[in-house]
Amino acid sequence: MVKNIFGYNIFLNRHILLWLFATATVVATGQTRESLERERQRIQEEISLTSQMLEETKKSAEISLNQLVILNNQIIQREELLRNIRNKITFINRRINVLTKETENLNHELEELKNSYANMIRHTYKNRDANHRLKFIFSSQDFNQAYMRMKYMQQYAHHRKLQAEKIQKATEKLEMQISELEENKNQQQELLAEHRKEIQNISREKEEQNQTVQALRNKEQSLLNQLQQHEKEAEELSRAIQKIIEEERRRAAEKARAEGRVAPTTVFELTPEEQIISDNFYENKGSLPWPSERGIITRPFGEQPHPVLPNIRISNDGINISTTEGAKARAVFEGIVVRVFSVPGGNNAVIIRHGEYLSVYSNLSEVNVRNGQKVYTRQEIGVISTDPRDMKTELHLQIWKGTQKLNPSEWIAGRQ
Repeated sequence: MVKNIFGYNIFLNRHILLWLFATATVVATGQTRESLERERQRIQEEISLTSQMLEETKKSAEISLNQLVILNNQIIQREELLRNIRNKITFINRRINVLTKETENLNHELEELKNSYANMIRHTYKNRDANHRLKFIFSSQDFNQAYMRMKYMQQYAHHRKLQAEKIQKATEKLEMQISELEENKNQQQELLAEHRKEIQNISREKEEQNQTVQALRNKEQSLLNQLQQHEKEAEELSRAIQKIIEEERRRAAEKARAEGRVAPTTVFELTPEEQIISDNFYENKGSLPWPSERGIITRPFGEQPHPVLPNIRISNDGINISTTEGAKARAVFEGIVVRVFSVPGGNNAVIIRHGEYLSVYSNLSEVNVRNGQKVYTRQEIGVISTDPRDMKTELHLQIWKGTQKLNPSEWIAGRQ
């Protein structure tokens, strides 16, 4: 019987190890599930935003290039959501497999526990006579053997109690496992239904995409005229920024000569306070807030092919962020407004200096700041203009370091 008690301890240790492994798995997979769910919510919010913007563009009488660009983004987001759903289905399938195996093990262990407990009950029943227990003790050859027999009977009674508790806990755990298994199977079916729905959405939107591209190709001359107008506006904005940079360089050189110093090699001569702001701006690369509360990047930085016109490439000194009508533009970091001016097309631009860095916000219908004003991170600086022709609400953002144009996408925070 002592051997059986030791065997029970081994059984307990094995069960504890299995429980620890299962617990670790639950913690790890819980984190994965949480991460997937956060990603899913982010994508769905972006799809909701692009759907709203698409509805706004459809208020225009004609199909526009902006409508196609937003639609392209919508399809990309839906494909991203599709990947997320597939990942969640894979995760849940793995979890179902784990739970199924654990349930089988628990059923087997519970059966062993019940059989063991039944044997103990039968043994106890056969030896229920108190005189029999006393005879067992008093028939010992010496005191030590009597003591060991008495301890054995105490351990046996304790072991029986533990077995009963173990059966209760194993039963409760089994019920929980079965409940979680059913819950995961229900989630699996819901995700499969959502997966089928998103495939249908993508198919429908790709058909709309093809129709939009075809309609725009029939307006090739109009698109070329728009492109020339945009290039003209971009050149005007670039010249305005270059002019400000040259003015700052000239002022710094004149000040240095007046003080008998060598002209600074950098564009901007920084005060200690400006140097701190400049350093902080650099340290926040990749985590600067977006210049609008909501939005999607519809034209990236640099050169890329035209979305409709073949063999034509377009260049962008910054990024274009499409958003909803009435949206506000916000400063991406604290700094000083160095210029508020009009740009071709009747809208406005604001340039904010952050030490040796500049952030440029263009296509504003209203401006809330003035030259020389200190602004703070996320402070509203104006209203983003909406073009009544195609109902496009788009902010153009540039970031410069001296005379070097930087990719704003690398500086603002990713959507998470």
